[in-house]
Formats: sequence, C-alpha cells, structure tokens
Amino acid sequence: MADGRVRFALWAPSSRQVELELQGGGLHPMQAQDEGWFVALIECPADTAYRYRIDGQWPVPDPASRRQVEDVHGFSQVIDHSAYIWHQRDWNGRPWHETVLYELHVGLFGGFQQVIEHLPHLADLGVTALQLMPLNAFSGTRNWGYDGVLPFAPANAYGTPDELKQLIDSAHAYGLMVFVDVVYNHFGPDGNYLGVYARQFFHEERITPWGAAIDFSRPQVRDFFCENALMWLLDYRVDGLRLDAVHAIDDDDFLKELAARVRSALPQQRQVHLVLENEHNAAHLLRDGFDAQWNDDGHNTLHALLTFENESYYADYAQAPTRKLATCLEQGFVYQGQANRHGQPRGEPSADLPPHAFVLFLQNHDQVGNRAFGERLTLLADVDALKAATVLLLLCPMVPLLFMGEEWGSKRPFLFFTDYHDELANAVREGRRNEFADFSQFNSPHSREAIADPNAEASFQRSQADLAPALEPEQREWLAFYRGLLQVRHSRLLPGLEQARSLGAQVLGDGAVLARWRLGNGPALSIAINLGTSAVSLPAEAMHGERLYILRIDDADLRQAQLPPRSALVTLEPAR
Repeated sequence: MADGRVRFALWAPSSRQVELELQGGGLHPMQAQDEGWFVALIECPADTAYRYRIDGQWPVPDPASRRQVEDVHGFSQVIDHSAYIWHQRDWNGRPWHETVLYELHVGLFGGFQQVIEHLPHLADLGVTALQLMPLNAFSGTRNWGYDGVLPFAPANAYGTPDELKQLIDSAHAYGLMVFVDVVYNHFGPDGNYLGVYARQFFHEERITPWGAAIDFSRPQVRDFFCENALMWLLDYRVDGLRLDAVHAIDDDDFLKELAARVRSALPQQRQVHLVLENEHNAAHLLRDGFDAQWNDDGHNTLHALLTFENESYYADYAQAPTRKLATCLEQGFVYQGQANRHGQPRGEPSADLPPHAFVLFLQNHDQVGNRAFGERLTLLADVDALKAATVLLLLCPMVPLLFMGEEWGSKRPFLFFTDYHDELANAVREGRRNEFADFSQFNSPHSREAIADPNAEASFQRSQADLAPALEPEQREWLAFYRGLLQVRHSRLLPGLEQARSLGAQVLGDGAVLARWRLGNGPALSIAINLGTSAVSLPAEAMHGERLYILRIDDADLRQAQLPPRSALVTLEPAR
C-alpha cells in the first residue's frame, strides 16, 4: 500500500487461529473474517520475511509467497513488483501464428542469468518464443519443475524475481516472447502445507496420482490459480502460459473462467496466448479462450514411424501410423472420439480448427524425460528420416516446438531428476522405476534397477545442456539445417499462416504422406515426406509450384515423379 502497510491474507477455513510471524519481529494476530479468511494490515518494508502460525503451533509459508528466503519450508518474503524498472516498456507481444517455441529448463542452463546469455543464439536460430519449464519453488536445489509447491514464487535455485524480469526484458529486446509452464493440477510431495489449514482446498475423497484432487468448485481455489496466471502476465509481463496436464483438472468451467479473466484483465493491445496440454483432446476449449493445444497425437504418430516403438501409449499409434499421420495433418487430432487401446473413447472432432490451434513437436520434456534413459531421437531414429520429419515440423502451418539442444542434434539425455531424501527419496525412485513396468524391457524388478535414481545428482548433471559455443562439426550441420528451415518459414510462409486451412492429406505409401494447405494470402503449400524405406510415386499436385525445400531428392527422382526413402519435398503453388 502507498502508506507503507502490507495486507496479509490467508484462506485457512480449517483453522481456529492464525498469526503473522515477522522474522525477528514477533507475532501479530490476524483477524478472522467471513468464509475462512484471516487478514492483517502491518507496516513493513519490501523484503520483510514472514510466515504464518496456525493454531499456535504450525509455522507455514505463505501459499502465495512471491519469494522464499531460503527453502519452501521457511519464511516467505514481501516483494514489491512495481520496483523493477522495465526497459522494453512498449512491448505488447507477437501474433500467435508467428510463434516458434523453444522449450528449456532454466536450472539446466544454470539459472536466469545464464539463459540471458543464450538469447542471441535463439534469436539467430529463428525461434520467436521461449517456453520456460515450471519456475515455481520446489523442495531441494534441483527439480524437473512439476513438483512445485509454491506457484507464485520463482525457485531460488534459478535466481531472484528481478533476475527473472531481466530475462523476460532481455528476451523482449530480441523480439522473443516468453511463455511460462504453469502447473495447476497438483502440488509436489514436499512442502505443501495447505492440508494443515485449508483441507477444503482438496477433494479428499478423490485420489489422483499426486494425492487428493484439487477442488476447483470452490471460488477461493479458482481465485488462487487465476491470480497466479495474472501475476505471471502482469507482474512479470510474460506473453503466454502453457497449462500443464489440464485433463487432471477435469473442470472445464474453471479453465474457461481462467481464460476469460486473463483476457479481460489485459489491455487490448497486449497479445497474450494460452496453450493447453490435454490428453482428452477437448477441441471445444480451443474455440473458447485458448489458442492451442500440444498435439501429442502428432508426436506419438511421428515417433512410432521414426522408431517403430509400439508399447504402452505408442500402441495407440503403431497400427496404420501413416494413415494417422495424414489424419493429424489434415484435421489436427488423430483421436476425435475413437476408442483407444483400453477401449475408452478419446477426443472431440477438430477438423474445423485452424492448423495453428495445434503445437507440433518431435521432442519435448515429457517425451524425452519420461523415457527410462532419457534418450533423444538422435539416438533412436534414422538420421535422414529424422531430418525429413523435421522438415514437416518446421514448415507445416502448425506451431512448431523445439526442445533445448534439439537444434544441434544433442545426444545428451534428459532424465527425470529431483532432490528428495530419506523415505520420500526411496518412494520417488521406486515409483519412477515402476512406471516402466508396462515395457517388456523393464518387466522385472531387476531390469528396472538400471533406471537412473532421480535423486542422484548425476541424473541432473548428465541432463545439462551442451551449449552452442562448443559444438562439434556434426552438431553445426544440424544447427545450419534448423536455421535454414526456419528462415524459409519466416520469409516465405509467415504471411499466410494465420489464415491457413487444410486442403487435405493422403497416404502415398508406407511412411509417406502428402499434405496440402491453402495459406491465407492465396498460395497452396504442399509437403510430401517419406519416412519409409521404399520410394513412392508423387501425385501431380505435389509437383506444382515453386520448390521451397528439397531433402534427399535429385533431378532424376523429380523427372520420374518419385519420392525416395527418407526424403521431403516442399512446394508453394501461387494463387490462381
């Protein structure tokens, strides 16, 4: 407040008494108000350390802490977000159709300051947006990010709130948007004290893999997460949010409310984008407040074609994968109500949605890190087939996403890592190993012992990025390949991507498809790729127009209208 006072408020409906404890300043009673709120107005400066004491015995951090003094179990800190002086004051974002996402883990780069040093590389590469894996405070000094317990507080291991703002400010100076991955479907297993004083925050009768489900029917719970979204967008000026695993939220009304509150709270000139991860393929949300969804169907189909893996969830894509790829390129989702391998219907019709409603990727934190050994596609797929798939990724009208190091063909693993101890460490390690019991390679307890311990520091160290200045010749070749494709995307395709619409897709042969789109400015874009081992015939419509990109195709192939194995042909036919 302008008069130097700070308003402290805690929703603690299952508590009788709440006191505010200032570090070194004694206890201050908080006034009980309606619906379980406790409030105190205290004169104190920014950076004051505080916590709450519940019923005279439980010291707990603020669940909406903007920063922790040390770890998630200790004192929170008053932060004055208005004190930071922004340099890019006129930045209002970029249109969604211009987006090329680059997902990275801040901790593996060394923190916010070290990511700033990487920005020139990203701008030169041709990406237009950083997607930061979750930043919220977690237990210990290293974590994937999806075990956070204080969603308003950036992890101290990465840097201070001002250093995060410097990162965002610097990214905007390079013309790069910044997205933050937010986790609203669960809390981590260490440091979440809400159950002590706000049991009503959870559906105790509904159990999820992370414990009791969050009760989004309560307005206080909805406000908590909506205000978190607004903090990132207003106080940190990020350009968008990626909402993790909203299928675990199972409350569309909350999701729609969040989107509506975000849109209404921001100035009209701000371009802010909301992206979902949603196994339910709920296409209706993409017509009601959300810009796009991660297209797991697209990834899983391409992965099955590139690696021939067919176990666990890849079993849903291993049968007729080429037909599934054609469906994905033409209509967005593969599963639009069909039964999956468990006989359960999944998804909603999506053919009416524009291509940019889908984020396509070959790799991301889930699809690499949720492998037992964290292998990247450079170790799993034929290199030429992988390059053909990359042509599709970067030149089709869906929004592409790259995973850190992908652009130089990194072979470093990306493992699941945490920093737990004692019984929790044992439970996480064994739980992680048991997740792979569905795979034939790990169907015995003995075989699963080979899976890395998430709590071992080596799991974190082995996952650290091999950064661009030290690239080997093969990696520089990959980097030039990605940079060249993104130059084509920006210089030749960008004007028509916003209004792009599918003209259909067809199977050309085993592993080979032709997909076509009408771009908004009139031309027809055609992409023919062959991930298979046999040449296929090219239809006439694949041969028309300017050849934008050719991979592993010579003049003789073109004269004979042949698409060789592991090849790609991209053409742009002018509007008639």
